[in-house]
Amino acid sequence: MIKRDFYLNRIIHNMWNGEIKVITGIRRCGKSVLLFDLFYEYLIEQKKVKEDEIIKIELDQRRNYKYRNPITLCEYVESIVLKNKDKQYYLFIDEVQFTKKIIDAENDNIEVTIYDMLNELKGYKNLDVYLIDSNSHTLSKDIATEFRGRATQIHIYPFSFEEYYSFVGVDERKALDEYMLYGGLPRLLTLKDERDKKMYLSSLYNELYIKDIVEIYNIEREDILNDILDFLASQIGSLTNPTNIANSIASMKNEKINPALVSKYIEHITESFLINSARRFDIKGKSYFNYPNKYYYVDTGLRNIRLNFRQFDPGHIMENIIYNDLLRRGYSVDVGVVYDRTNGSTIQKEIDFVVNDCDRKLYIQSAFRMDNDNKETTELSSLMLTKDFFKKVIIRMDIPHQFYDDMGILHCNLIDFLLGKVELF
Repeated sequence: MIKRDFYLNRIIHNMWNGEIKVITGIRRCGKSVLLFDLFYEYLIEQKKVKEDEIIKIELDQRRNYKYRNPITLCEYVESIVLKNKDKQYYLFIDEVQFTKKIIDAENDNIEVTIYDMLNELKGYKNLDVYLIDSNSHTLSKDIATEFRGRATQIHIYPFSFEEYYSFVGVDERKALDEYMLYGGLPRLLTLKDERDKKMYLSSLYNELYIKDIVEIYNIEREDILNDILDFLASQIGSLTNPTNIANSIASMKNEKINPALVSKYIEHITESFLINSARRFDIKGKSYFNYPNKYYYVDTGLRNIRLNFRQFDPGHIMENIIYNDLLRRGYSVDVGVVYDRTNGSTIQKEIDFVVNDCDRKLYIQSAFRMDNDNKETTELSSLMLTKDFFKKVIIRMDIPHQFYDDMGILHCNLIDFLLGKVELF
């Protein structure tokens, strides 16, 4: 069992804060284990909570089917917490997407949802509520609306490299190579054969993630959805927009593809937690661009299986991993844009990541290698064009240890960064 202390500590920090704790994330990334095993174990062993004071409802289990009716679920929980008002109770609900909307005939045929009932339960002072919100149905963007702004979201990612390495414990570089290839979905750690790993990733992608998106959003053109997923997988870390994607698909299919449809499908993909969109930010103008954006897969193994492992670009995969790790740490991450106005012309240049932590900011370039003068000039010049004093970092794979150069830019190794050995702020 990998102790996911980063997420566990966030749950512990938000205990009894008066809000519903909603654990979100792509399916099969370890949400249920975090709540029903790790947090449960913490409550029993550290807080000395009794087992009967933790109400666990897993709605995918046959014995709990009746609680898919939100009124029945609410009445069951109330029967426990109201009987013993002097005790504190914890409510865990998994697979909340299985609940159904109910018409309450006793109250003017009002439509009742699980959110209505949970908002009611939240009012009990001796009950702390936790639920798992899978990307398969209820999505994170609905949380503030459904819970009237009274929910704490804790978003879970597949294993970071630090978590992955704590389990495999082999040579760091060998572990990184495997992580870049197969990603960090928890189930993979129990599979030793490469074929089994590929079959598992393929099954997840085709039998779970795509089917979820198609069913939830009533996708009519599944072929276009798959074409978009292929395009984004092949273009991670590259700037693109719905028009470019539509034109690319149109040239393959020999039919006109509406960019608005592509934009809609991309929105569904990002809402499902499968892919994240990184917006571009004008560092001097202090404003965002509408398009183009960059897109990164939530897990590199899923990206690689999408392309059947035919397009392994370590530079772009490295960039994808850095982006995911920054998000996992809770930072706000954008793609930076600066302008070079020398020689009488204006050239737009890019900084891979502008990282914000409240009022603190730093810039990061991802460079697999800086083994020639042109590459070094390209990476350094963009950072220097900011003309400010925020910290600047270049993450590389071709140096054994970190150092500061003459311009005050920190150069560090990717493995050190991923293992938390680099102080960013």
